[in-house]
Amino acid sequence: MKSNRLVALVLVALAHVSGFTQEFPSRSVQFIVPSSAGTTGDQLARLLGPKLGQRWNVPVVVENKVGAGGLIGIEAAAKSNPDGHVILFAATAFSTLPALRDKTPYDPLKSFAPIVLMGASPLVLVVTNNTPAKSVREFVDYAKKQPSGSLNYASPGVGGVQHLTMELFMQEAGIKLLHVPYKSMSGALNDLAAGHVQAGVVVLQTALPLVQSGKMRALAVLSAERVAPLPNTPTMAEAGVPNVVSDAWFGVMAPAGTPNSTLNKINLEINTLFAQPDIKDALDKMGVFIAGGRPERLEALVARDLKMWTQVVKKANITPE
Repeated sequence: MKSNRLVALVLVALAHVSGFTQEFPSRSVQFIVPSSAGTTGDQLARLLGPKLGQRWNVPVVVENKVGAGGLIGIEAAAKSNPDGHVILFAATAFSTLPALRDKTPYDPLKSFAPIVLMGASPLVLVVTNNTPAKSVREFVDYAKKQPSGSLNYASPGVGGVQHLTMELFMQEAGIKLLHVPYKSMSGALNDLAAGHVQAGVVVLQTALPLVQSGKMRALAVLSAERVAPLPNTPTMAEAGVPNVVSDAWFGVMAPAGTPNSTLNKINLEINTLFAQPDIKDALDKMGVFIAGGRPERLEALVARDLKMWTQVVKKANITPE
């Protein structure tokens, strides 16, 4: 009896240990996307999911958990078991939300372990054709001469990266434009193209056809370097406003406490996929410039963004809707 009991205890102990040492992945993997279907983050998750599923020989399921500007999905990922089987496909809102709110259900620097920065979509400062400025300097000079509130800028909503980036630009340039928030980017673009608002910050992929067709002008890209689709458009630094660097980025994260071996394996797998021509082509069509690299790259970006956006929000006295 005692011998049988001892054997049973040993088997239980072995099962307990194997549960912690079992190689990742041991079951299906869930990708949580805190935005709706069809967004860039969702497209990235659905692009990489089947590829990783084939490599891991397990199902990879994409789940859109939307609501509260992304908080619901991020919170769900933060509270999941830290074993790598739940992965968050985060975007720029990951660091803008804590800057806007006194309390969020996650700490962007402590609740998650970074895996990889997938890439970024550059932002572009555009103006309508009824605005005489042909450069950032001309636009700043023009804005300073106008009565307060007479120039408007459009964004797809309060607290989004387009809104905060424009506020950052105004703070650095010493100008003031009236913010006109829309319920969607399409509404903002329609009024920009029609000249009802004078300026805006737009993702490159969206801005490009409007600029190329002559419906609006691109004054500067807000990335650290010029972009190939707009080779003659300077960066903000080149235009004389060096502290305005902002992109719409996309990254992969796991709950804090996920084993480093698991994080490194996922990082390696995604970086390997980024080297494949079909993945490169797909991201290029999305307007996403591949980043990749070590987890520290994403970690540094989140820390930088959180500090920058907190300062912008405080100075502009922005409150969430």
